[in-house]
Amino acid sequence: MWNHNFLTYGGKIIIQILGEILYFPLWWYSVGFGRLAKNVWRFFLNQEQILGFSVWLKNLFVPMYGQSDWAGRLISFVMRLVQIIFRGAALLVWLAISFLVLLLWLIIPLILLLALDYQFQYLSLIHISQ
Repeated sequence: MWNHNFLTYGGKIIIQILGEILYFPLWWYSVGFGRLAKNVWRFFLNQEQILGFSVWLKNLFVPMYGQSDWAGRLISFVMRLVQIIFRGAALLVWLAISFLVLLLWLIIPLILLLALDYQFQYLSLIHISQ
């Protein structure tokens, strides 16, 4: 009967909340970062597939429309080279964005701690001036 009262459940809830608060930084930098990295990698591979960069790269020396004369091969090579350059640039932009997302994930808790510190310093200055 005494095992199911308000104080027992209240204590269990407080201990669980404190445990989750203490576990959060560990989760953020381990499991959370791992999940984000996996999703960012999937996003990057999806963007590569959408751009078709590897397909253009594989077919760089294959003549377009089956024209195997030297003019057809030259035109095909130049067109595919231009496509590879622009698609590669777009893929590099997506790679940079992916790295920025990962870096932002690592920095956000530090920025929040600095913002909290700034707020507490501001509050202490207000309290001292009064």
